[in-house]
Amino acid sequence: MEIYTVSFFGHRLVERASEIEVRLEILLHDLITQKEYVEFLIGRDGEFDLLAASSIRRAVKQYGCGNTSLILVLPYMKAEYRDNEQSYLSYYDEVEICSESSNAHYKSAIQVRNWCMVDRSDLVVCCIQHNSGGAYKTVQYAIKQGKQVRNLADCQL
Repeated sequence: MEIYTVSFFGHRLVERASEIEVRLEILLHDLITQKEYVEFLIGRDGEFDLLAASSIRRAVKQYGCGNTSLILVLPYMKAEYRDNEQSYLSYYDEVEICSESSNAHYKSAIQVRNWCMVDRSDLVVCCIQHNSGGAYKTVQYAIKQGKQVRNLADCQL
């Protein structure tokens, strides 16, 4: 079975969220219906991550046929996860703690986790509306790595 891996990155705050969500739903429909198996990697660090996770869950319910997994990738063990593990496991198919970032300095852990997610991905889906910040740096890294990048904030899709 061929696994197609998609990671998601965006700014903490999302402008034009309903427009971004419509574009995301179209992309998710195409991925779920056209790929043999899709692995969705996501963080939980801002509005875009939450928007993407809920859109993925809706799309899987609507179009899915057992060919997807939604994986939360944490940069390190967080108290919120440890204290609510069952809740997380009922929402996500899997929860991973990135080993590379859990051993990194806490100020760089999220960036290290993001780069590890990019390295695993066939497609990077982002919502980049500003040329600064961690999500922007992650997408620049993805481009340098030759990854296919789809920015949902761009007018052309």
